[in-house]
Amino acid sequence: MRKSYLKILGLASLLIIASCSLDDDRVNFQYTPLHITNASLPDTFELGRVYTVDVNILRPDDCTLLDQFDVRRSFTDSTQIRTVSAVGIKLDKENCIEVNDELQDGFQFEVLYTKPYIFRFYTGDNTESEPEFLEIEVPVKE
Repeated sequence: MRKSYLKILGLASLLIIASCSLDDDRVNFQYTPLHITNASLPDTFELGRVYTVDVNILRPDDCTLLDQFDVRRSFTDSTQIRTVSAVGIKLDKENCIEVNDELQDGFQFEVLYTKPYIFRFYTGDNTESEPEFLEIEVPVKE
């Protein structure tokens, strides 16, 4: 009986080891920008408060998933500028079904400065492959 048990255990171990392949190191996804269709911000910010910025994003197909927001900061003497883009993950699949779903997600934003904020949300590229943005300005009250 013990001999049969050891044979079965050995065979199961061999099958487990043989079924695991470490040679497959190809990337099975890629990052892609998603188009933002709308964003919701308050009319004014209060200094020191944290706000949730709600964003509507276009999901082009069932192989694409929302991963994160990329918020880049720049400024002028009179404003704080935030350029926001939605970053998606596109799975490496052959048969992706076009869905054009509009998803809603958001991110937290803390108001640290008294100057107005300008949010520039990436909406896609125009016919000349130049980026286009939805711009929303929000003043800050102290």
